[in-house]
Amino acid sequence: MPRNRKNRSAAPPAHLGSHPNSRRPGVRPPARRSVAVELTFLPGLADVLADESAGLLLAGAPEPVPGRDDALEVALLGPLASVADLRTAVAAFVVLRFDVPRPKSLTSGDHLQRIIDAMGSSLRVARSASFRFEAAGADSAVFQRLAGLLSEATGLPYDERDGELVLRVRRGVLARPSGDPGWDVLVRVGPRPLSARPWRVADYPGAANATIAAAMVRLGGVVPTDRVLNLMCGSGTLLVERLLAGPASEAVGVDIASEAVVASSANLAAAGVTAQVLQADALAAVPGSFDLLLADPPWGTLHGSHESNADLHAGLLSAAYEAAAPGARLVVLTHEINIMERAVRDADALWHVRDQVRVFAKGHHPRIYVLDRT
Repeated sequence: MPRNRKNRSAAPPAHLGSHPNSRRPGVRPPARRSVAVELTFLPGLADVLADESAGLLLAGAPEPVPGRDDALEVALLGPLASVADLRTAVAAFVVLRFDVPRPKSLTSGDHLQRIIDAMGSSLRVARSASFRFEAAGADSAVFQRLAGLLSEATGLPYDERDGELVLRVRRGVLARPSGDPGWDVLVRVGPRPLSARPWRVADYPGAANATIAAAMVRLGGVVPTDRVLNLMCGSGTLLVERLLAGPASEAVGVDIASEAVVASSANLAAAGVTAQVLQADALAAVPGSFDLLLADPPWGTLHGSHESNADLHAGLLSAAYEAAAPGARLVVLTHEINIMERAVRDADALWHVRDQVRVFAKGHHPRIYVLDRT
């Protein structure tokens, strides 16, 4: 665009954008380009993750990844760092698609530069100390050459076993007119999966999976005025995820085990959130009147026993009712599906089942129940 002839050094007015076309009335700046991002999740939580990712700046609705039951693809218009805040995703990857017949072609020209740029984008979100491939034939000469080129360009050492920044290389998942699907390279955002919570400083046997806990929180609803009670709180996963999702007027955790109280307190402190944690029998009367109640009862492998779980689940529904305010919601994660079904039928005068979500996690198939106080 021609400069102002009267004052060639004059700066543009503050209200104008930096793009040259922003100085021309009626000329729109070019459309923002989207970045393809693949979000992985625990099977069963697709709808919850789709709902959460809708809060990002997207170019369209999340789409299932062909051939996968644990991944959605989104076209991200906002900053890549925004995906690092997703709490129901296991991991996020920048997706690069290459119309090439074999991985050897990735070592040259624009193909290589695209991978370097995507690694740079991930590193700007969170630093990684090294990188590695997840690919069939990752130990081949082709991948060794690709590793050397990427290491030279990014300054990251290649660690084929423990590398933090993961690059997945796979056959393309989208059909092409040529019939050859090409190859995809997926660059993970961050050095660890999103499901690896930095606040988990105190481990506790049988602790709830954090992405499942985050899904329970979303299904139960996040209301700033809520009084929240976590029965059988264990290491505090549900409490932490609820308080990181938004403020609450009160938050209380109850567990009968002293080591659970210690673990919960440590994890709450590491997360920078505050709740009262009490050592008490969660099936006894808990003082207060709560709007959102969360529970992850033991299922007999690490705590409790299968034989006692019928009484435990029935007692949980009764104790939660006594502590619930009118209109309260109760969200329960349980592996004892048959026992929970019977308990819910027997407690139909107390609780109404609004929703059920079955989750698949490392060979286990727990179910989330969302109940409303009758």
